[in-house]
Amino acid sequence: MPQALIVAHGAPSNPNPQNDAVAALAKAVGALLPDWLIRGATLAKPGALEAALQGMTAPLIYPFFMAEGWFTGRELPRRVALAGGGLSTQIRPFGTDPHLPALIAQTTIKAAKDGGIDPNSTTLILAAHGSKVARKSKDSSYAMAKTLRDLTPFADIRVGLIEEPPFLADVARLQTPALCLPFFALRAGHVEGDIPDALAKAGFAGPLLDAIGEHPSVPALIAAALKRSASQPPA
Repeated sequence: MPQALIVAHGAPSNPNPQNDAVAALAKAVGALLPDWLIRGATLAKPGALEAALQGMTAPLIYPFFMAEGWFTGRELPRRVALAGGGLSTQIRPFGTDPHLPALIAQTTIKAAKDGGIDPNSTTLILAAHGSKVARKSKDSSYAMAKTLRDLTPFADIRVGLIEEPPFLADVARLQTPALCLPFFALRAGHVEGDIPDALAKAGFAGPLLDAIGEHPSVPALIAAALKRSASQPPA
C-alpha cells in the first residue's frame, strides 16, 4: 500500500487547530486515493510527527509549505529522520506545484467576476509571508506573480509581504479596483489577523479571499502530485 504524510509548519503557540486541519486535509486526500495510507501532522505540535509516522515504512513526505527554504530543505528532513522516517522520500512543496498557478488564476478571476469587478481593470495582490532571513520565501511569491501575469487578464499583479518589504499595508494603498489572495497554506495568525489588519490600515476595500491552501480543489491537487511522484522511479 502506498503511503504519504502531509506535513505543515503549524503554530507553536496554539498547535491543535492547525494540526487538526492538516489531519482533515489528509483525510480528504485519502478519500481520493482509497488504496493509500495518508496521514497529516504539523511540526509545531509535540509528538504529532512521530505519531503520524508510526507504522509507515517508506512514505512520501508532502510538505504543505508555500516555498522551498530552510524548513523544507533542512528542518523537515531532519525531523522526519529523527521520528523514524529514514526511508521516506520528500517531494515538492505545495506552493511549487506546477498546477497551482492555474488554480490560483481560476480562483481569482472567478472571485473578481463574482464581485462585479472587471479583471482587466483590477489589481491582484498576493499577500505572502516573506522572511527576514530566508530569501526563497519572498522569491517564490514573486515567481508566482510572474507566472500569473501570463495566465490572467488582471491589469496588475503585486506582492505584499508580512515579514519584510514591500509590506502589504503599503502595497494595498490603491485607488483602483483590487482583490487580495493570501498565498498561504493554512489559516493561522497571519491569515486571520495580520492580513486583514494590514488591509484595513491601507484602507483596502476590495475582496479578501480565503488562503489558497483552503481551496476545495487542493485535496485533488495533492492527490495528483502524490500519484505522479509514486509513478516516478527513485532518483
